[in-house]
Amino acid sequence: MKLAVIGCGNMASAIIGGLIGKGIIKGSEITASDKLAEAREKMSRTFGTAVTEDNRTCVKDADLVLFAVKPGVFPEIARELKDAVRGKLLLSIMAGKSIKDLEDLLGSDQKIVRAMPNTPALVGAGITGYCPNSKVSAEEVEQVRIILEAFSEAEQVPESLMGVVTSLSGSSPAYVYMFIEAMADAAVADGMPRKQAYHFASQTVLGSAKMVLETGRHPGELKDMVCSPAGTTIEGVTKLEEKGFRTAVIEAVRSCTRKALNM
Repeated sequence: MKLAVIGCGNMASAIIGGLIGKGIIKGSEITASDKLAEAREKMSRTFGTAVTEDNRTCVKDADLVLFAVKPGVFPEIARELKDAVRGKLLLSIMAGKSIKDLEDLLGSDQKIVRAMPNTPALVGAGITGYCPNSKVSAEEVEQVRIILEAFSEAEQVPESLMGVVTSLSGSSPAYVYMFIEAMADAAVADGMPRKQAYHFASQTVLGSAKMVLETGRHPGELKDMVCSPAGTTIEGVTKLEEKGFRTAVIEAVRSCTRKALNM
């Protein structure tokens, strides 16, 4: 398989690194393009890919084209590549760009898969939601799934849920980082060294998420297991409820979903 990657940013690097690391594709089978020479040079140096500034050269021999650019620059790229990508399998990881948006810009006859990964993919621990249009065959959907699972977990979802995927997994790592930072700040205020505080907070979040995934228990049940009667944990939980913790999180995620649906 020949892969063309439009955009040499962090997420493109995570995808290419996963594909090469899992032996799905070789660096020599990938061509990447970017307007920034520094980004191209880093991609070539890290993965041994061919690089170019010219997008049409990038996609010329490709079987699959990955669009990993900012949504705002895509219309110009689409006008440039509309004819050059005809008949190829197209994979977009651009936030807020619906399949209809992509079809309007590239053509309704194009084979398009829309996907939304998240930044934990950079350490092989992300999750990606994806959905194909009607032109993509079952075999091609499977091909995309294999590609996505090279750097993250992947689940096919109806496109009506892609806005939720964007907010729940695409954007929410930022909220988790804020939570870790806030917990560490509290620990520092109470005397713990900063580096140690970040380690304790991060490992606790990691372990808590693993408990949910591996036990299959409801998060509320796991929370109750930690909350002893008249203990320290229920005191902290009470303060979080008093400050509107749940409401703040719910409103943040839903606000992000609304933004994703109206980009």
